[in-house]
Amino acid sequence: MDLGNRIKETRERLNMSQDELAEKLDISRQVISKWETGKSYPDIEKILKLSDIFNLSLDS
Repeated sequence: MDLGNRIKETRERLNMSQDELAEKLDISRQVISKWETGKSYPDIEKILKLSDIFNLSLDS
């Protein structure tokens, strides 16, 4: 599974909208959309924040 799909599935499992996740990360909803479609990828700082928000280890 690629990173974009993993972000989308986890976000949806937590009943979180792209807007809600973007707000928690202090970025735009469009950035979340680009990650989920594979058009761009989060930097390491955002990956660390995602792991905290999603309560997942980095290897997950």
